[in-house]
Amino acid sequence: MRVSELQVKDIVSLIDGRKLGRITDIELDEKGNVKYFVVEPRRFFRFFGSNGEINIGMEQIKKIGEDVILVEI
Repeated sequence: MRVSELQVKDIVSLIDGRKLGRITDIELDEKGNVKYFVVEPRRFFRFFGSNGEINIGMEQIKKIGEDVILVEI
């Protein structure tokens, strides 16, 4: 799966069901493995001064569906 395919999916929390945003960047380690995904909050919440980006590690991703990525945060 390509990063561009992941960037169009909404990130949804399994804990409370809220949409966290979309993937905007990836952090890689020195070997090229994914350390974490950088998620920007949805624009509406960012407009009201919500805290910045969220880092989601691979271990927090529970399911990648057609439209959403379910995470446990």
